[in-house]
Amino acid sequence: MNLTFSKVAVGIKEYLLMTVGMFLYAFGWVACVMPAGGMGGGATGLSMIFNALFPAISIGTFVFIINALLLIAAGFIVGWNFGIKTIFCIAMLSVAMDVVGIVVPENILAIYTENIDSHNILLVILGAVLAGIGVALSFSQGGSTGGTDIVAMIINKYKTVSYGKIVISSDFFIIGSSLFIATDLATGIAMVIYGYIMVAVFGYTVDMIQSGNQQSSQIFIISPEYEAIADAINLEARRGVTIIDGKGWYTKSECKIVMVVCRKRDASGILKIARRIDERAFITMGSVMGVYGQGFEALNKI
Repeated sequence: MNLTFSKVAVGIKEYLLMTVGMFLYAFGWVACVMPAGGMGGGATGLSMIFNALFPAISIGTFVFIINALLLIAAGFIVGWNFGIKTIFCIAMLSVAMDVVGIVVPENILAIYTENIDSHNILLVILGAVLAGIGVALSFSQGGSTGGTDIVAMIINKYKTVSYGKIVISSDFFIIGSSLFIATDLATGIAMVIYGYIMVAVFGYTVDMIQSGNQQSSQIFIISPEYEAIADAINLEARRGVTIIDGKGWYTKSECKIVMVVCRKRDASGILKIARRIDERAFITMGSVMGVYGQGFEALNKI
């Protein structure tokens, strides 16, 4: 009974934190970036463009439609193995974008900062930081906002391209497209500049909170329950696992080492799996400068 209650409590905490993360993300966009005339990438940036063309449909609705279409496309191309947390975050983000737009007074922060020099840039930076914190919070609980993550999943089905390159390329295209919805050229140029500032600060914030930049993590897990841990990482985290033979030199006893190389955003989920199966497992985690092969950088990049 206690174990069941503990699992329920952990699950509630995870979904609560993901909800808070999505509302932080939405607040950063709705209360800071958009009133400042800013722009951004991903599904939210694309939704802003569509909302400008079709104002009768809310940004939150467009976020949901874009991610739903991407999920369906990825389902047919890659497979229907999406985590429930990803679907939850996508739905919650769509709701949060509309709810924050209704609850938060229009341009409230812009009004308070209008007498500060370069207040628009400050609002964009603040919005990017808040959005970055929200996404990092969701990542830490195993969630994902979809968008670029789904695009990366589809592209890597056919060609190994790093996640960072996919993000940069898609954001560059989306932000550049905002020139076509601007009322004049000067406004469009300002929107593009703010957009690139937003993406840079947003990415740096997520990386800082996720303990690093675009490096990957290498995790070693020593446990007598290595088989159960390896199976769970394969099935739940959908990451590759390597079992290494080891020997404790002090005890002179043989042991098995579970080695996992993953993106930093996936590391916390793998650690939770190991802790859940064996609370006494010995675990080390470090950053690696480069990872090459399937799912990471292509070997021809060396």
